[in-house]
Amino acid sequence: MTQSTALVTFTGVQKTYDGRTLVVQDLNLEIQKGEFLSLLGPSGSGKTTTLMMLAGFESPTAGEISLNGVPITRTPPHKRNFGMVFQNYALFPHMTVADNIAYPLSVRKLGKADREAKVQRALDMVQMNPMGSRYPSQLSGGQQQRVALARALVFDPQLVLMDEPLGALDKQLREHMQLELKALHRRLGVTFVYVTHDQSEALTMSDRVAVFNDGVIQQIDQVDRLYETPSNRFVASFVGDNSVLDATVVHNHGEHCDVQLNDGAQLSGINVNQAQPGDKVQCSIRPERLTVADAHSDGGNRLQASISDVIYFGDHLRLRCELPGQPEISVKVPLQHLGQMAAGQSVALHLPPRHLRIYR
Repeated sequence: MTQSTALVTFTGVQKTYDGRTLVVQDLNLEIQKGEFLSLLGPSGSGKTTTLMMLAGFESPTAGEISLNGVPITRTPPHKRNFGMVFQNYALFPHMTVADNIAYPLSVRKLGKADREAKVQRALDMVQMNPMGSRYPSQLSGGQQQRVALARALVFDPQLVLMDEPLGALDKQLREHMQLELKALHRRLGVTFVYVTHDQSEALTMSDRVAVFNDGVIQQIDQVDRLYETPSNRFVASFVGDNSVLDATVVHNHGEHCDVQLNDGAQLSGINVNQAQPGDKVQCSIRPERLTVADAHSDGGNRLQASISDVIYFGDHLRLRCELPGQPEISVKVPLQHLGQMAAGQSVALHLPPRHLRIYR
């Protein structure tokens, strides 16, 4: 990605609250114009602090934040002209929906006619047209969230910042709003920066995801690459489900390596972090990449396992499998196996080498 398309640039940004512990460490990040970027990570990973520094509610301890190449580190929040959406919506209870949405325009001293036209457009944008005269207390959680979003978009900001905005909604509504937000982003072309700890939410909505842990971006990538090719153990375990086996490297072939499990079984896979012979490693594979093999067929990268449980998920079956001296692993299989698998049964598993990732 070229410098010319970067809307926001973080350069060497650090943040500490106590002078000792860095909540954000040496952050270098480019946010591209028009992209939907999610900041994903567990509590305390630095993602919300990063968003708050971008919004101007927190100041970096070191480093610089630039907008279109111009430093904004010392620019107050109201002069940055960014839209903001929070988890608690922050609507004014004494104002109607229309007045809540109009508030940023009133602050900017826009004329009445312009204000009404923009509010109307924002209401249409979030499909709340008939509800302009209602008060927040007369709205459902999902409707309040739409109003908060309309208020963030009404003054045509070049950047909209969202901090876990769907966290208070129930699962079905949350999933519906994820698709709405994604469609709205595509339609408007505004840059969205979205904080979440929900990995499926990040994968569903984003163009790119930055995975945070301990104040450091562990990996920033397009969603398919993040899921298929995690760059380290943390990303592999945090983004999506994983089946993990403990092993020791026996041969290094550069990009690939051979490993041996505790029971002597050998596997080969992708050597992600240049593990060397003798290194203790974790072999990681997505449950849907594991397949049930024909017990009589030949071929490498096979293990014999015992099924401890079969769980019906509606669109697939999940096998919980035990191997000697290993953590329990999970295998996703199609529904055609329904009735053919049972607890206590022995099963041959194939782990395709191109999907088995070896982490130091």
